[in-house]
Amino acid sequence: MAIKILSVDDEEDMEMLIEQRFWKQIRDKKFQFIYARNGLEALDMLDSHKDIQLVLSDINMPEMDGLTFLSELNTRTVPSLKTVMVSAHGDMDNIRTAMNRGAFDFVTKPINFKDLEITINKTVDHIEMLIRTQKEHDQLVSIQNDLTIAQDIQQSMLPKIFPPFPHRTDFDLHGFLKAAKLVGGDLFDYFLIDENQLFFIIGDVSDKGVPASLFMAITKALFNSHFTNPNCGTICDEVNRINAFLSRENDAMMFVTAFVGILNLTTGEVEYIDAGHEPPLILRKGKDSEILKKKGGLALCIDGSFSYVSGTFRLEPGDALFLYTDGVPDANNLTGERYGIQRVRELLRPVADTASPQQINTMVLESLQTFIGEAAQFDDITALTIRYFG
Repeated sequence: MAIKILSVDDEEDMEMLIEQRFWKQIRDKKFQFIYARNGLEALDMLDSHKDIQLVLSDINMPEMDGLTFLSELNTRTVPSLKTVMVSAHGDMDNIRTAMNRGAFDFVTKPINFKDLEITINKTVDHIEMLIRTQKEHDQLVSIQNDLTIAQDIQQSMLPKIFPPFPHRTDFDLHGFLKAAKLVGGDLFDYFLIDENQLFFIIGDVSDKGVPASLFMAITKALFNSHFTNPNCGTICDEVNRINAFLSRENDAMMFVTAFVGILNLTTGEVEYIDAGHEPPLILRKGKDSEILKKKGGLALCIDGSFSYVSGTFRLEPGDALFLYTDGVPDANNLTGERYGIQRVRELLRPVADTASPQQINTMVLESLQTFIGEAAQFDDITALTIRYFG
């Protein structure tokens, strides 16, 4: 597309000279010239031709001179519109004034048209750079807006009302997700299958950012739809089905580690499936915490035909279960030191019997943030804590 140039000059032969000197560029549609005889006409031209990108303006003109025109031009705040001023040779005062008022460059009369072409090309290169920069900025703003919306959507998918079952006295729980980016790949969820069974899950998608958040949303939705179905099978049946579905057409080769459990609220027994996830902590009432010796399983989406086997353990009244993603133990500070799960155990030892799930999660998150300090959070941090009262 031709660069549209507005030439502002009261000399009658200027239009003819430009057409003669730049006829090849005009023929090849590199340049397109529009003409005005003074500043007032030029302003009208700018109003009627919004796509003018470069102005070539004389300084000495009737009705409105070039310097006044330049001042008016500055009020239009079009960053990519640049002006090259034309002045008499040696008229440095006016040239200096023009440059101070925002002119991009200048040429002197009598015009050396070879020099003018070089000046125009240099100005056009600068204009195109500004346009590219603005376009990239606009794209980044658009992406940022999309990410903010995606963050809102993702956060709206996570449970956020605590306590979630205020009428129940047999258990309490709390969860949080602190993404490393605007959106993350961690997930947690819980719901009552019936009056006596609490389903819960915590998971971590292998990637970060938008791809992980999309996979997270799909995974969470699948678990919810399968385990709230009245015809729901065993925990093994449903996890096997979900794994087979997620593994199909997984061209991105993403996977999800997950710890999936069903707590029997009458007996305290937990049946679980470990899909390659971090082992949870059991905060035993009156005892030190213990790391669950779980039956290991493959992460979801790696092998669609993998057959998952469940394990069981029992929570006694007063015990709590602390589940987390690897963003907790793998958090690093500025020295590269790893937070580790042992810090969590030491942190929670004094309050293992008394703290509510929300208090436990708040303590862990605050401790992590203090430990990380000024270092960048490189992974999502998620925790889900359940206390069983029986």
